Amino acid sequence: MQLTLYPFELKFRHTFTISRKSKDVQPLLVVKLEQDNVSGLGETADNSYYNMTVPRLMEDINAHRTLIEKHTLTTPEAFWDSLYPLFKNNLFALCALDLAAHDLYAKLQGKKLYEVWGLDISHNPLTDYTIGIDTVENMVSKLKEFPWPIYKIKLGTRDDIAIIQELRRHTTAIFRVDANCAWGVEETLRNATAFKPLGVEFIEQPMPAADVEGMKQVYAQSALPLIADESCITEEDVAKCHGLFHGINIKLTKCGGITPARRMIDHAKKLGMKVMTGSMNESTVGTSAVAHLLPYLDYVDMDGPLLLAEDTSDGVKIVDGRIIYANRPGTGAVLK
Repeated sequence: MQLTLYPFELKFRHTFTISRKSKDVQPLLVVKLEQDNVSGLGETADNSYYNMTVPRLMEDINAHRTLIEKHTLTTPEAFWDSLYPLFKNNLFALCALDLAAHDLYAKLQGKKLYEVWGLDISHNPLTDYTIGIDTVENMVSKLKEFPWPIYKIKLGTRDDIAIIQELRRHTTAIFRVDANCAWGVEETLRNATAFKPLGVEFIEQPMPAADVEGMKQVYAQSALPLIADESCITEEDVAKCHGLFHGINIKLTKCGGITPARRMIDHAKKLGMKVMTGSMNESTVGTSAVAHLLPYLDYVDMDGPLLLAEDTSDGVKIVDGRIIYANRPGTGAVLK
């Protein structure tokens, strides 16, 4: 197996702001694995919150290059199991390798990845489109610039209720709210009550992951469903979120790829929880991989390529929230 790394730094269409930071570019790392003259692509994202930078990702992968390149792919799951002891402290890097292995595995069979799994794509959920924190005037402008059936609204300001009220005046679309840990118990409960009649579907990660007792109170009293993000990083977190959240948002980059994500989906469903996958602002390589999980999901946030002014690749297309698969085997992504 041959390994190639491609670092990228892609510009956003607009400055991307959440409750804890703003950024104008998204550093990304694309991984290519080649075997039998067939190659697969995977991707992972730089993220300062988790102390992950592209140089660190490349360094950790290159440290194990010899072992990776000695591997002959049988199944992506076996590949993941063999690499996990090496990358258990860098699941972001493991994600890129796992996605590339899934793409390669499906291509070697001449099938799309969802076909390998025997899935029906006829009832896939629509993806939302994210409106980052800004002045309310700019948030309205972004909404009008991108008419969409579902919006994820980033909040964590002093005027969160007023923002949703104003945005509601300009669209009948479904709203999802993501506070990225910015609120406390009282604020979460107050906002949930105010948001429910304004067409908000759910609230994502309203409070810090460490505030377990606060989340118990919010879970018992919230007027809206609650979806875990920062509280649900790895497989072990699914059970911990039961009784605190109504559903989980799985980020492939954070959990280590498709292999653990599928186990997390199965575990959450057995617990009666809703399941979502989310974006870490990946380009079309990572987004194309997420697309093949859609038949498993209740909700999806895979708008990374829509938020970026540049892209690494061609692959799935997104039209009015609907995902259109590339007519190619594997995940469908090809580098530009």
